[in-house]
Amino acid sequence: MIGRLRGVLVHKQPPWLIVDVNGVGYELEAPMSTIYDLPELGREVTVFVHHAQKEDSVALYGFLREVDRRLFRDVQKVSGIGAKSALAILSGSSTEDFARQVQSGDLAALTRIPGIGKKTAERLILELRDKLGGLGGAAPVTTDSAAKPIQATALDEAGIALQQLGYKPTEALRMAKAVAEEGDTAEAIIRKALRAALRS
Repeated sequence: MIGRLRGVLVHKQPPWLIVDVNGVGYELEAPMSTIYDLPELGREVTVFVHHAQKEDSVALYGFLREVDRRLFRDVQKVSGIGAKSALAILSGSSTEDFARQVQSGDLAALTRIPGIGKKTAERLILELRDKLGGLGGAAPVTTDSAAKPIQATALDEAGIALQQLGYKPTEALRMAKAVAEEGDTAEAIIRKALRAALRS
């Protein structure tokens, strides 16, 4: 099992990244909370890995913080939560915010996460309320705005990433266009779109 990788970041296109470890490129899927904090391409990076193996496939999920990997694993123990929903949870809010929502029984906030309905949110609260006490303390992420005009590719990448988090194509594009500003990268557009969706 792969638990951690250290190598050179050679590709980053939400929600995917590739880390080159001694000439071998490991492709990982990551939540936006990890994508936001990745270094520039060509820089060394260390990621904690969740290695998921099924009968016919192998998937690797990467996280910059062990606490995020722990949450990713914990939420999948709840009936109705798979890897896609777990990534959406980590992409839409910080670990600290999610833990607070669960512990306070905030159904309204939890059901705004793509793929999480009322019954699933109730199960999250029931099964995780007493298990998330040690998951707080995640540092807030700041937006990195690049001084370039918005490119169609940035909107496209944001739309694709939002679709992979569970939003329908038309909704994903609408969300991205509604928040995109001059100079925004795909990562910045995605973050603002998710924040806006969670506030609505």
